[in-house]
Amino acid sequence: MAFTLQIGEQAPDFRLPATDGRTWSLDDFKDARVLVIFFTCNHCPYVIGSDEVTRATALKYEPHGVRFVGINSNSENTKPEDSFENMVRRMEEHRFPWVYLRDETQEVAKAYGALRTPHFYVFDENRKLVYTGRGVDNPRDTSQMTVNDLDNALADVIAGRPVAVPLTNPIGCNVKWDGKDPHWMPVEACDLV
Repeated sequence: MAFTLQIGEQAPDFRLPATDGRTWSLDDFKDARVLVIFFTCNHCPYVIGSDEVTRATALKYEPHGVRFVGINSNSENTKPEDSFENMVRRMEEHRFPWVYLRDETQEVAKAYGALRTPHFYVFDENRKLVYTGRGVDNPRDTSQMTVNDLDNALADVIAGRPVAVPLTNPIGCNVKWDGKDPHWMPVEACDLV
């Protein structure tokens, strides 16, 4: 069995606290035509380097009924910068156009098979996975990027087309699993493509 959620599979449910003081579940986004769930964090240079491109993509597709949900599953024991308090500060500072959730137990990251930060999952109106992988091909330095895979996938979904490239390898820092070396990944978590 693959570690990462496969194309066509259903979005796993969750119930997680957010930086806005609410607890959110998958069902709270049922009004979204398309749902982008991405695993992110506070410290990773690949996240920080691509946050503004992710913001622009979220704002571009918001009028088309696309919602973005960021989830931080990193262990704060491994990376103290990824604490919930620092998540709140980061959202206050940057005012990103997405809900920012805390997956302290890392169960949601395991359910989705999150490999890196950032790692994007695009779900259609039936919450079937239609794209997973990277946002862009150079998230650390978006001035050098040549393709925005997330934007391309969303353009296809909104146009009613099958996603031309439904699977890419996420590029970024690996998820920081509690009690493990910062560079550890599950044995079954090989590259996607």
